[in-house]
Amino acid sequence: MKPTLFFLNDDAKILNMMKEGDDEALVILFRRNTNAITSYVLRNNGSEEDADDVLQDSVIILWERVRSGRFEQTAKLSTYLYAVAKNVWSRKRMRKMREPAMEFENDLFSSDEQSQLDAMIETERSQSIAAAIEKLGDPCRTLLTLYYWEELPQEEIAQKMGFANAATVKSKKYSCKKMLEKILKDLGMQQ
Repeated sequence: MKPTLFFLNDDAKILNMMKEGDDEALVILFRRNTNAITSYVLRNNGSEEDADDVLQDSVIILWERVRSGRFEQTAKLSTYLYAVAKNVWSRKRMRKMREPAMEFENDLFSSDEQSQLDAMIETERSQSIAAAIEKLGDPCRTLLTLYYWEELPQEEIAQKMGFANAATVKSKKYSCKKMLEKILKDLGMQQ
């Protein structure tokens, strides 16, 4: 018989379930965080469907970080998920704001031509961004990768990169982002 583990709180129990790959942890996280995240998305010009997507994306981000060992608990899981949801929704809103300008342009093409054109544009854009990031060099390349792609908190980035604190990361991130924008502009990419 397997010994019963006693947990100090529900978050510890959920984290342990996630580490063991128990999908029930996802159900619990969804149930406990639906109201707060739905409320946030609805207050910020989203729909119920948007809220469902944001909640799902946020829980998946948490799940992947816990399973990969990159999650470090510094707050309640609900607080962490809420912060992730705010970031996810912010990104989705930015994408939505760019879409209407493209809709008229896309109506000029058939759906097959449109998907091929979209694929070509996305490939060209990705190659340009990769070239710009390569030109950027370190430490900016590492900092922007940790912040935007790995979505690490500024405190963790400061620790990993040997910066004094999160404020230093924020300042350096700003200057690196400006440098990247200039390189993209020089390469002919528009922001």
